[in-house]
Amino acid sequence: MFNTGLFLTAAGVGLAIAAPVGAMGMLCIRRTLTDGPRTGLAIGFGIASGDACYGLIAALGLVGVSHFILTHDRMLHLGAGLFLLYLGLRAVFQKASSEPDGGGNAQAIDRKIGHAGTLRAYGGALLLTLTNPQTIIMFAALFATLAPRGPFSAGAALTTVAGVFCGSIAWWCVLVTAVSLARHALGSRVRLLIDRVAGLALAAFGAIEIRRAL
Repeated sequence: MFNTGLFLTAAGVGLAIAAPVGAMGMLCIRRTLTDGPRTGLAIGFGIASGDACYGLIAALGLVGVSHFILTHDRMLHLGAGLFLLYLGLRAVFQKASSEPDGGGNAQAIDRKIGHAGTLRAYGGALLLTLTNPQTIIMFAALFATLAPRGPFSAGAALTTVAGVFCGSIAWWCVLVTAVSLARHALGSRVRLLIDRVAGLALAAFGAIEIRRAL
């Protein structure tokens, strides 16, 4: 039976988890500015899907999968760190866009990116999210709090995971919408500066992940 209270509580937690601006938030902001809202939303859905996968593992108590991921957490951190470092440095050193002031036509940019580019953005965000083993621990603690009387049933677990996903994707939709509206009011120099700052932030997050793996 669908538990509305549990769903809303989990949605609130998903929103709270997604809202702090970290490496994935910077990536979403940067790609929305440079590639348009479709790419930004694809990244948001990738992050929310990764959270849902880890949440499902924790909720259903898949100990073997959780143990494997936590055992290889150094390699996962290293992979995520190298990828973030690559994305950050590429953003810092790439040539400035010739797009005129005013943000250009977002629909034209989305068409230029295409479905393949959107799928790549989704897959990259999903993989980056899945390389964070601490997410399992976080969701395990969450489910223990939401269900203090015993283990989750399959229905309660799925309800919680759905709530977390919806809360997370709600945040990414709000963020992408805000950035998409703001990009039209920003000149090309300001957008370039933001792009460079976001790239430096991504590189810094990548360096932190690499350090955690060593």
